[in-house]
Amino acid sequence: MVYTLSVHLYANDKPDSIVRLKAKLVEAARVYRNDKETIDWLVMQDVHDPRAFTIVERFENESSQKYHLENPYWKTFDPYVIPLLDRPMDLRRHEELDTSKDVKVPV
Repeated sequence: MVYTLSVHLYANDKPDSIVRLKAKLVEAARVYRNDKETIDWLVMQDVHDPRAFTIVERFENESSQKYHLENPYWKTFDPYVIPLLDRPMDLRRHEELDTSKDVKVPV
């Protein structure tokens, strides 16, 4: 099944942090989508709180992260992004559930 990371980021309150973070996330998505075994690399901004962002990284399997971490762009990401944040990134790891088959929901 697909291995997925979700990362929640919250920009600090400096005037240009949202614009800078948004641009870096869009740039990162355009780079990381091309990594081997990456299904997609999505970036989103909360509709009610412009300081809140989410990244969803979808990989063929857990070991696929290797290609992502070996990408030279990776070394530019944290040094640029971390100073723009109000708090540490909240990273969560997931295995997507198989929805291709019928299921009987227990009562």
